[in-house]
Parts: sequence; structure tokens; C-alpha cells
Amino acid sequence: MNAKSRAETHSDVTLEITEGSNDTAAQIGQVKTLINKKVDVLVILPADGKALTQVGLEAMKAGIPVVNLDRIFASPQAYRCWVGGDNYGMGLNAGHYIGEQLKDKQNAKVVELAGIDNLELTKQRSQGFADALKNYSNIKLVARQAADFTVESGQAKMAQLLQAQKQFDALWNHDDDQGVGALRAIKQAGRDEFIMVGGAGAKSAMDAIKADDSVIKATVLYPPTMAASAIDLARALGQSKGISGLSEMEIPTSLTLYSAVVTKDNIDQYLP
Repeated sequence: MNAKSRAETHSDVTLEITEGSNDTAAQIGQVKTLINKKVDVLVILPADGKALTQVGLEAMKAGIPVVNLDRIFASPQAYRCWVGGDNYGMGLNAGHYIGEQLKDKQNAKVVELAGIDNLELTKQRSQGFADALKNYSNIKLVARQAADFTVESGQAKMAQLLQAQKQFDALWNHDDDQGVGALRAIKQAGRDEFIMVGGAGAKSAMDAIKADDSVIKATVLYPPTMAASAIDLARALGQSKGISGLSEMEIPTSLTLYSAVVTKDNIDQYLP
């Protein structure tokens, strides 16, 4: 469920959406306009958390609570609540899933198709993966390539991994979009001796897992529902309420969403 459809379930919520894409200047202008309109609550998914910190501070100083979605502002004073995914947890859960699948295999080999290496989220995903694999002495990470979250880069970098590694037992791919290209390269190479775990929970990966006719057997969620959750948090803020089911009178200052592992056994509960 996305933000718009979630808001439509609440008769007491009026949602105004602005789209700045990855244009930081445009986003800043849009937020300033909403501050001037004196909206009740702001939900901001910044293109660049650091760059939008100042306008987040302006909103908070104007008495408008801010729900900071995903890319975190540089100052906790710029938001009332942050909600986002767990990149370290993605890597950790991918590693444990692979570890459990290969725990009875001697000298198991694993490869990793990472995202953009200079991004903190990529470092966190790789660190979580490495930490999980430390629990499995029979498993060795034998190769790692960094792609850039695109189909084209996924295909090119996966082709390189396949050429360099003539046999391995599992692949963790950080991002399902680049995974489309990776699967293309795998099919072209005629390889199927390993299992693949994706990342993010894109529909392409979900469909492939459900079909169960390729190497991809699981994906680790970077929850696609977080924008809908942000609407619920914003509504609670606007009504000065806490989260239903919790004893606290106020919503938390941060909410890190769990990175669930989706397989053919539980996929139906995650499909729309």
C-alpha cells in the first residue's frame, strides 16, 4: 500500500502530494510553500537528507511536526519522527537465510552483488551480510562486485562475476532492480547451480520467487509500505495521539522497519 491509498482509508485525512523527484531545490521550494500554507503535518522523503535539513528545521520551528521518511535529516531537531528501513538488517537477514540454506554443505562459496559502494546504505548492507556469515564457518565469501542499482549495471557486473567464478552456491544481490539485469546475465550464461537472494522486495523479484522457475528463491524487504506507515504516524501526530496498541501517549521519535525475508512459503502475505 502506498501513501495515497493509505490516506484514502482515513476520512479525517486530506493528503496533498508534491513531487520533487531527485531535485533538491524543487523539494525545498515545495516544503516552504507547504509551511506557508500552514499544513498540520509534513511527511518528507528527501532526495538528500542533509540538504533538506534546514527546511525541516523551519517547519518544526513553525510548529508543523515533520515525519522524516527514509533518508534522515542531519539534525534530530528537523523532524518529530523518523521512519525508514534497516539496511544493516537487510544484509544480516540475507546472510542468515543463505547460511541456513547452506549450513550442511562443506566449503560453500558465496558471492555478493552490491550497490553503489560510496553510499552508506551499501556499506551497511555489506557489513550486515558479512556479520551474519561469521556464524557459518563452512561458508566463504569468494567474490564481490559493486553495481549501481540499474538493470544495465546488474547485468554487466553479474556477467563479470559469472565469468570469474565457475562455481558457487549462493548469491546475494543488494537491489532487485539491478537483479533484473543479474538474472538476465545468469540466464544467458546458462548457470543454475546456486540460489539467489534479492534485496528490497520489488514486484519483479516477487513474481520470480512465486513462479519458482529461476535461481532467485528469496528477497529481503526494504519495506515498500513505509510511506503508508508515515501517513499513519502523521495522522497520529496531527491528532496528538500515540500508536494504537502501544501504551505510550506519543509516537516514537524513530521507527526502524524490519527487513523480512520473503520466500515462496510466505510470499502471498506480502503481495498486494
